[in-house]
Amino acid sequence: MRYAPRMKESDVKFFRPLWIRLLVTAVVVAWFVLEAVFSHDPLWMGVTAVGTVYCVWNFFLRFPRDLPPASTPPAEPPGQP
Repeated sequence: MRYAPRMKESDVKFFRPLWIRLLVTAVVVAWFVLEAVFSHDPLWMGVTAVGTVYCVWNFFLRFPRDLPPASTPPAEPPGQP
């Protein structure tokens, strides 16, 4: 059984800075807290809870750590002229 694939390379490049990942996760967590405290709507509480888990899973637990710096061009494979 195959699980969900990793993020696309363009997504990884966008979310490479830690502050962007923290900001997106903080917005989703804040939305969950607002739903839990003020709205008490189970549907949106569930949606934002799943969004929070998804952010933590993809942005912090599964995010590729072996990325080259953004300014470095990709290396050419050996043996290619």
